[in-house]
Amino acid sequence: MSGPGTDPRASAAGTSTPTRRNTELALLGFAVVLTITAQCIVDITVTGSLSPEIATFSLWYTALWVVAHLVVRRWAAYADPLLLPCVAVLVGLGLTMIHRLDIAASQVGGESTGEDAPVQLLWATIGLALFVAVLLIVRDHRMLARLAYTLALLGLVLLAIPAALPSSISEVNGAKLWIRVGGFSIQPGEFAKICLIVFFAAYLVEKRDVLALASRRVLRLELPRGRDLGPVLAAWVVSILVLVFERDLGSSLLLFGIFVVMLYVATERASWLVIGLLLFAGGAFLAYQLFGHVRVRVDTWLDPFAYADEGGYQIVQSLFGLGTGGLFGAGLGGGRPDQVPVAKSDFIAAAIGEELGLFGLVAVIVLYLILVERGLRTSLIVRDGFGKLLAAGLSFAVAWQVFVVLGGVTGLLPLTGLTTPFLAYGGSSLVANFGLVALLVRISDAARRPSAPPPAPPPKLVDAPTEVVRP
Repeated sequence: MSGPGTDPRASAAGTSTPTRRNTELALLGFAVVLTITAQCIVDITVTGSLSPEIATFSLWYTALWVVAHLVVRRWAAYADPLLLPCVAVLVGLGLTMIHRLDIAASQVGGESTGEDAPVQLLWATIGLALFVAVLLIVRDHRMLARLAYTLALLGLVLLAIPAALPSSISEVNGAKLWIRVGGFSIQPGEFAKICLIVFFAAYLVEKRDVLALASRRVLRLELPRGRDLGPVLAAWVVSILVLVFERDLGSSLLLFGIFVVMLYVATERASWLVIGLLLFAGGAFLAYQLFGHVRVRVDTWLDPFAYADEGGYQIVQSLFGLGTGGLFGAGLGGGRPDQVPVAKSDFIAAAIGEELGLFGLVAVIVLYLILVERGLRTSLIVRDGFGKLLAAGLSFAVAWQVFVVLGGVTGLLPLTGLTTPFLAYGGSSLVANFGLVALLVRISDAARRPSAPPPAPPPKLVDAPTEVVRP
């Protein structure tokens, strides 16, 4: 059901559309208070006192969202009021868990082994800078459609760079995803994802009528013509190349899944989903037969306890942690999430499940659902086809990534190496996702902004004032 707060067409009936910026401000205030409170609970529970850095953190984190709110209020006044608060809570919870794991690491042997929470806060600041830059530069999301092929080329180049670099620079844990120079590292695939989603949206809007044509009907499915299979086959080949040359199962699965779903949204043909699933099944079978690292991940997924001393150690510890947390969790600072390897990035969801329990983890999932739902709502009410597909693609990218990551942490799916959006430690993912949210904010502003009233018709001749002029 739509109302004046969500449907821009309400202005045509004489009802003005509220901006809802004060609602956003109140929710952001709640998110900031929640984050600071969680940080204080962790400090008091684990160390018995508040850390001296809590005041600096509180001011910095508050300033981030004040700036974000003021920018949205000024340059995207009609944007959806729930997008930023959801992101603020997720980023705050991620910072809290990373801080908690920093404390646990510093207590091992009585020596500090590194502080990642301040680094993550710095990355959040850089992400906010990108958020502001996108809103200032992209005043109309439709301008991106004119850059679609340029962005496609840029996305493919960003995907290919790690594969072309030496393993000493690009490889981490067997996957070639990174560019590491000195102490700086970046994962270009996170930004390539957004570039390719923009291209997918523009391409599918342009070719929608052709791709929706059917050649024959089989089992209630209207199959596409053979000549129209090119795009989905090209996406499948690109995903296989990513899997082969970068050994990155997560990015391969993410990109192909996004394209197939956007193709379905554009054409409304369920046959594309069936074709996509068949291609995925074929690719998965070939990858299992040909690539040893894929076979190891699948075998570990099927029976992690049989490989508990090797590749299955992470998932086994994750399952133990989730089981220890139970329904209500051990409380912030009360568990041992540091027992899970790489808990700050790949397995931060397991750390949350252990300390906040099933209810806490479900609450996090609900936040993601709200974020995705608001993005999909935007795709329904925005006026142009490109905006509809772009908002749907960006929203599905978040949903699909969260599903794949949580599926790996809980043993539902094989581990993919993807990071949990906004929660997990990692600068590239956090900064890129801030850019993704900025695009959703821009599209939602266009969707909810009232239409300009039509120009008043000229007065009729009989109603025009007359005047007698004497010579």
